[in-house]
Amino acid sequence: MPLEIRELVIKANLAADDASGPGGVPPENNQQSGDKSTIQMCVEKVLEILNERNER
Repeated sequence: MPLEIRELVIKANLAADDASGPGGVPPENNQQSGDKSTIQMCVEKVLEILNERNER
């Protein structure tokens, strides 16, 4: 019997450190601006996904 996953929840915790962790990206000089652009990108992507769902 096949298993169907209807909802997948992914949680992520972001922490601001002075040094990047293993495999991490070094911090930006203007971290607050970077945070805002990251949030804006996430909001745009979520809205895009919601619009695609509503079109179906």
